[in-house]
Amino acid sequence: MWFAVLGGAAVATGLWLRGQWDKPGPLPQTKAVVVPHGGTAAAAAALKSSGVIENVNAFEALSWLTFFDGSIRAAEFSFPPKASIADVLAILRTARPVEHRITIVEGLTAKQIAALLMAAEAASGPVEVPPEGSALPQTYEFERGMSREAILGRARAAMDKELAAAWSARAPNLPLTSPRDLLILASIVERETAKAEERPHVAAVYLNRLRMGMKLQADPTVAYAASGGSGVLDHKLNRADLDRDDPYNTYKRTGLPPGPICSPGVASLRAAGRPMNSDDLYFVADGTGGHAFAKTVEAHTRNVARWRGTQLVEPEPAAAPVR
Repeated sequence: MWFAVLGGAAVATGLWLRGQWDKPGPLPQTKAVVVPHGGTAAAAAALKSSGVIENVNAFEALSWLTFFDGSIRAAEFSFPPKASIADVLAILRTARPVEHRITIVEGLTAKQIAALLMAAEAASGPVEVPPEGSALPQTYEFERGMSREAILGRARAAMDKELAAAWSARAPNLPLTSPRDLLILASIVERETAKAEERPHVAAVYLNRLRMGMKLQADPTVAYAASGGSGVLDHKLNRADLDRDDPYNTYKRTGLPPGPICSPGVASLRAAGRPMNSDDLYFVADGTGGHAFAKTVEAHTRNVARWRGTQLVEPEPAAAPVR
């Protein structure tokens, strides 16, 4: 009699579990859930509180009955609407965890990159401000909980790789003595123009000036110095900024500044290593978002006058482009 009752209960339980296996779950829309360490019970509690599953007992029983299919992993997973327990277990056992993304855009300073990493909610731990120009601008994917230092380490390794490639592929007879020189020049090019097609031309102007011993007179280097390395000024460059005695003030010092002023992208690295074939020594904004280039002072002066004619308010004399 006892065995008959027990057998009947077991059959009933089995039928109930079978119904629970592929029964649509309560989740109304796709949702990412962090499944903690601690085994099936911890996973079930998290899934229940997040509204992914309805019955903890059914989930734990079915997880145990199908344990040969694999272990339940602790990570952040994305669950679709109405996911059944069968769906949920398959995701926990075989799906890729949710990948988050952080994009380091071209031209950010080291301080800005550190702030960007600290704002990445899915990453963990503190991060120190890296050496200027050491992180390659691009999008990095990471799983929740990855340390910010680890993400930064990937960005620094990527920059090392791209810088080495740009240096290896550089044109002959450049007035650059090391990969660091190329990185510094690329960072200036990055901040000088947002137009991809102009970067090799801007690089050529600065390289021509280096060959001739002329001052670079690069406004972005002055802005870097005046902003304390943040790369963001709350005013237009003025006479005080240009007169500042600072190693990064290329209106005062000849040659390259002592270090990069931002993190340049791959295009700027390549432009610095393989510039346009040009004898130009000057450039100025052309009023359309690009620049007008010139070989002589006379031609440059005409370009400056033309640029000033496009401005509603003439710039302060100290900020007048004399590059």
